[in-house]
Amino acid sequence: MHNEHKNHQGSKHHHGKVSYLESAKRREELSPEKLLSLIPLKATDRILDFGAGTGYFSIPAAKLVNGPVYAMDIDESMLEIIALKAQQQHITNIVPIHGSDAELLLPEASIDVAIASLVLHEIEPLAPVLNQIKKVLKDSGSLVCIELEPKGQPSHKAPRITLAGMERALVDAGMRITQKHFPTDSLYVLIAQK
Repeated sequence: MHNEHKNHQGSKHHHGKVSYLESAKRREELSPEKLLSLIPLKATDRILDFGAGTGYFSIPAAKLVNGPVYAMDIDESMLEIIALKAQQQHITNIVPIHGSDAELLLPEASIDVAIASLVLHEIEPLAPVLNQIKKVLKDSGSLVCIELEPKGQPSHKAPRITLAGMERALVDAGMRITQKHFPTDSLYVLIAQK
């Protein structure tokens, strides 16, 4: 009865979220290794995983670079999952950041690649966050945006953003779209450069 007063991070959906974030189907549709192979990563790169969730991208990315991988999420319990996985796999270059969408706690021009997977559609308004991500990217740094194309009727969940809408938002933020990929008929990947 008294579950209505959960905190704003939606912890009552936590288990469902984790099981989806870790699901075999999701790995099949878009393996993090496959996605990361699309980006010309260098060993020295510094990566921001914006809305890192359970570390779906943070963990494999940290194995590819020697530089830090900043795993940022508003939900502290997600960061605990990432820290545990990193410990189990002897990964030492993940830096968890507990932060909200509104404040990127990183120096300007410090990040080579920012990854935002299935998170930007939850942010309203989007423009200030895109500007902040752009600000922390180095010159010619890349933002990798992964989203689901809306299908059928809008659901009660956060509205999805169409490919065209996301392209427009990135261009409005002063970024240049360099690659588009469609791993499945519902997923799209946009890579934009500062």
